[in-house]
Amino acid sequence: MAEMTQRMKDLFQRVPAVVLSTASMDGIPNAVPVGSKKIISDNTLLFSDQFLHKTLANMKDNPKVAVTFWEKQEGYQLKGRVSIETTGKLYEETAKWIEDLGNKIGFPLESKGAVLFSIEEIYGVSPGPGAGKRLA
Repeated sequence: MAEMTQRMKDLFQRVPAVVLSTASMDGIPNAVPVGSKKIISDNTLLFSDQFLHKTLANMKDNPKVAVTFWEKQEGYQLKGRVSIETTGKLYEETAKWIEDLGNKIGFPLESKGAVLFSIEEIYGVSPGPGAGKRLA
């Protein structure tokens, strides 16, 4: 399991959305922007499922995913596995967070699930000689 540094966490929180990439069991890729994101710990992220159609189907069939985020000349790609919770305390907390967010922006939102992402590897995607190198 890999852990994000404070710098990585600060960037993750600052960017409005990240790219969540999945693949079907047949290897068909899918990448979507996701803005409903939180850091749970140094090695665990949370995403809320409001509109994840192909992505959700892919994650159920193949839990290996990648998350990429960047700002200007700094960026990271995280690889790992997801689990999806649709009941329980974490799901209820996520549903409340998303409902409150929807009320705040004046657009009704409903969380269908809490997607927990366990980070296994971290790569740099910043331009230059370190691009693509494994960091953790």
